[in-house]
Order: sequence, then C-alpha cells, then structure tokens
Amino acid sequence: MKYDIREVGDNPQEIIDVKNFLYNQIMKEYGIGPTPEFHYDIEGIMDYYIIPKRNDFFLISIGDKIVATGAIREYDKDYEFFNGEYSKEDTASIWRLMVDEDYRRHGFARKLVDMMEDFARKVGYTKIYLHTHRYLDAALPFWKSLGYEITLEEDDYDETTHMEKHLK
Repeated sequence: MKYDIREVGDNPQEIIDVKNFLYNQIMKEYGIGPTPEFHYDIEGIMDYYIIPKRNDFFLISIGDKIVATGAIREYDKDYEFFNGEYSKEDTASIWRLMVDEDYRRHGFARKLVDMMEDFARKVGYTKIYLHTHRYLDAALPFWKSLGYEITLEEDDYDETTHMEKHLK
C-alpha cells in the first residue's frame, strides 16, 4: 500500500482536512462531536502544533485521503498527582494519535509514534507522557509494545491510564 507520511504545514485547506478527519474519528470512537473542553487544540492546530518549534503534527495519507494522524507538544497539563514530575522543558506529550478503522493493522500508528519520538529527541525532550483509556481495547497493549510504562491508572469515568517513556 503506497502512502505518504509528513508534517502538517500551514496550508489552510490541509488544516481543515485534518480537523475534519479528527472530528470524524472522535465521533466514531467516542460518539461525541466537537467539544471545546476536550478539543481546543484541534480548533487551534496552528497555535498548539504548527507554530511552536518544539511541537509538531504528522499525518499519513493515501492519495488525497488522510488515514492517520499524530501530534506531539510540550507537556502542559497540571495534574496534581504529577506535580514536579513533568515539565514543558523536558517532557513532550503525544496527542491525537488516530488511525481510520479501515487502515488499522498496517503499522501506521507505530510509524507516527516513531516520527514523534525522533522529533522529540531532536528538539531536546527526554521523556514523553501520554494518557489513554482502558476501554480502548488495543491501546494499552500497543503502547506497552513501544516501551511506554503505566504510571497511574485512574478510576474515573473515562478509565484514564497515564503512561510515560524515557527517551534514549
């Protein structure tokens, strides 16, 4: 299968296409539409991922169809239970890793994570934080297979699992 993997640029149509892909995937996976509380970074892709030099957004396309995305940015959460553990100077966060269900099991997520990890190393991060949800059947096995370790599992409504990986 021939595909293209690249950074998202500041092309307005590409930004619209990425937003549409993400919202479509979010509706399929989580059954919700655009929600400012959770999707502020999608509406602000330029400010969160494209403009900052230590952040980036990647996509995989087949022809002109986006089939997968992944983003990385400096850690910017304020979880009390991680107070002092992560900082925007040394920790990157993975966001918006989504693969269209028709294109799963082709290694696209792994390729995107490899690109994000390489990018993180290049710009000086020493670790990567992410969170996922236990109800996503493939999520934990996938992240563990890439060397991410669970740091905390919450008993919240969203079954949140926090993970990290130290970069070499």
